Amino acid sequence: MRGLSKLVIGLCMWIGMWSCVEVETRLPNVVLVISDDQGYGDVGVHGNPIIQTPNMDELHGQSTRLTDFHVSPTCAPTRAALLTGRYSNRTGVWHTIAGRSLLHDSEVTLAEVLRQNGYATGMFGKWHLGDNFPFRPEDNGFEEVVAHMGGGVGQQPDYWNNDYFDDVYYHNGKPKRYEGYCTDIWFEQAIDFIDAKHKANEPFFTYISTNAPHGPYYVADEYMERYKNNPDVVNPAFYGMIDNLDDNLGRLMNYLDENELSDNTIFIFMTDNGTAAGFNYGKGGLAAQGYNAGMRGGKGTEYEGGHRVPFFIRWPQGGIKAGKDIDDLTSHIDIMPTLLALVGAKSTPELSWDGVSLKDLLLGRQKTASSGRVIVTDSQRKEFPEKWRNSATMQDKWRLINGKSLYKVDDDPGQQTDVKNDYPEKFKELTMAYDAWWNGIQDDIRKTPRFPLCTDQEPVTLLHAHDLHLYEERGITSVPWNSMLMREGFKTDGFYTVTVPEAGKYRFELFRWPPEAQAALAGEVAPRPAVPGTTVEMLPAGIALPIKKAYIDIAGQQTEKDVDPQAESVSFELTLEPGDTELKAQFAEEEAEPYAAFYVRVSKV
Repeated sequence: MRGLSKLVIGLCMWIGMWSCVEVETRLPNVVLVISDDQGYGDVGVHGNPIIQTPNMDELHGQSTRLTDFHVSPTCAPTRAALLTGRYSNRTGVWHTIAGRSLLHDSEVTLAEVLRQNGYATGMFGKWHLGDNFPFRPEDNGFEEVVAHMGGGVGQQPDYWNNDYFDDVYYHNGKPKRYEGYCTDIWFEQAIDFIDAKHKANEPFFTYISTNAPHGPYYVADEYMERYKNNPDVVNPAFYGMIDNLDDNLGRLMNYLDENELSDNTIFIFMTDNGTAAGFNYGKGGLAAQGYNAGMRGGKGTEYEGGHRVPFFIRWPQGGIKAGKDIDDLTSHIDIMPTLLALVGAKSTPELSWDGVSLKDLLLGRQKTASSGRVIVTDSQRKEFPEKWRNSATMQDKWRLINGKSLYKVDDDPGQQTDVKNDYPEKFKELTMAYDAWWNGIQDDIRKTPRFPLCTDQEPVTLLHAHDLHLYEERGITSVPWNSMLMREGFKTDGFYTVTVPEAGKYRFELFRWPPEAQAALAGEVAPRPAVPGTTVEMLPAGIALPIKKAYIDIAGQQTEKDVDPQAESVSFELTLEPGDTELKAQFAEEEAEPYAAFYVRVSKV
């Protein structure tokens, strides 16, 4: 029976005849909750004197805690490493935009392996590893998906005018409107999935990846009331979003308790990087605000506050103890090998990880993690990684920052005193360790993920400027990654790396506004209204751009057209041969430099 592993005990008893008694043990379920932009200090039990997170605090008490657990300093890289057990730079994901947040098709995810081993797999919320085939969650092991697009609700690939309330999300790749607040929906859909699999007697892996409390900071007013007049709170809506997340975490925990699933469910709560809005140091004579557990830095930085995050794991039936702290250096790359070891899953093909299994450490069979182990985390945010850029090379309590400074965080948690001159041998040792790591990823970072056009899995390919590779040598370093930049007419330039799977005629349609907006190429779009009773403010009308021409450049073919300003798009048809190539699609105004089209829809004629 699916979900049961048979343990033959060889108890042969004489009851008139020898008989073999077969005892069945159930595979553990796995629930992994990861929040977005919530730092180590944004949890009450970690010493925050303001925020109220009773359910996170309760889970903390029921769990073993990894207290020196590290991720990447930004969103997509953490998710790539978490789901593959490999450094994010190996997987093609070292940025959050610009074609470098796409998970290589060759990577094998935790969901794929668990599905091979009889688990039902569901993903709810934020994916941020690609919105087209073969990068989507449904292409990477998840059979049930409810998700927004891009890196957050309201970002450029997401459904137009989403505002966290009553939005259109994607159910197994198809747009569908849901009623309610985004975080509530992720947990509601996850509980429905768990309930169905529980009733079907199937073990499940449920991945709940919230976009909260990532900006924009939208939440019902009631959740920020207790924080809004407190001068020590940096952003009341940010804390309010965490309050709502905490309520939902409690709802999930209650469901598991009421259905007698808690004991044999491996339950993990963690976050994806340091705080985005829970702390500031105070500048220009202003006083510091908030709480950061004594750490330096926040989201995006190479310091502890950028990548040391909460990690709670609970599994009563499996022998993971409650109320236990493990202070060893651990990381997101350890979670896939750890979970597969805990549930006894096997992978085909056999995998190699950068992480290690923490099974024996969690079960008390091993007192410490590997002595002298080195872990590297960095934040690149470029077309190609640069050596030492925004990097932390970690060993035990040592931190080598950017190859320049050395800190000992057990003595100096705020990383204020550079001790490289006091410990020159350690500085040299960690420098050499980083060099070895850097040399080891060179082959991987030269590989570039490509969009295959018009496949059976995705007959119509809609490309977003969010995923353009940029001309950094011309000083172009960003894209219109959110709807506000779209409304402002933010211009960029770049190209898509694509694959033409088969010969034929292809249609390329270039849009200023997303197809669902049904707006003219050279027209405005209406303001997005505020939502009463919430922090959602009106977004202004989207400005018109006086587009005159459109250009297409692919596989050595270049052509241009005049634009009908009242049409929704301008269309080109080209006959292409199969192979890898680059696609450049541009608009131009009167006597102005061309810039990238905001959306390109590709179909096979």
